[in-house]
Amino acid sequence: MKHLLSIAALSLALSSAHAAVFTDNFDANPLGTNITPAGWAVSAGTVDVIGPGFYDLIPGNGRYIDLDGSSSAAGVLSTALALTAGTQYIASFDLGGNHRNGNSDVVHVSFGSTFATYTITPSSGFTTYSVLFTAATTGNYTLSFDDQGGDQMGALLDNVSVAAVPEPASLALLLGGLAAVSLMARRRAR
Repeated sequence: MKHLLSIAALSLALSSAHAAVFTDNFDANPLGTNITPAGWAVSAGTVDVIGPGFYDLIPGNGRYIDLDGSSSAAGVLSTALALTAGTQYIASFDLGGNHRNGNSDVVHVSFGSTFATYTITPSSGFTTYSVLFTAATTGNYTLSFDDQGGDQMGALLDNVSVAAVPEPASLALLLGGLAAVSLMARRRAR
């Protein structure tokens, strides 16, 4: 029992070490074509909110975004985030294929001044990717997803989150403290 409590405390401490700044699984948005999800902006085209009951291309994942909406112009989906100078952040997100026998999709992701490009094959399921960015100054920074399609069959996006990455010294201190607590619990058990 005490070992389970130690493991639970370690899991809780490690999960809280990545303090979430932003999360969205798109489940709170209405299904439909040419929808702008709450908390996001869409420019240069459109995106669709799809899922159970409406083009559920990867069942079992709730609602998610088709990055190449229904207007033959893929939209740039972006959100602004207030970040703190000198802090490193990790943006994690799931990308999946269009599942409609289309071409592979090329998705450009930008997070602050960091850019990454992903090629997603049509039949691929959701895969988690991440991008790191360190804010130079305190202020608003943009996280955006830009599908290079234009054929109304875009890559699929779900489970977007941004979290602050703890400094290595802080993480080491946290793990050391948890190890000490575990050691003390073992000694008391004897």
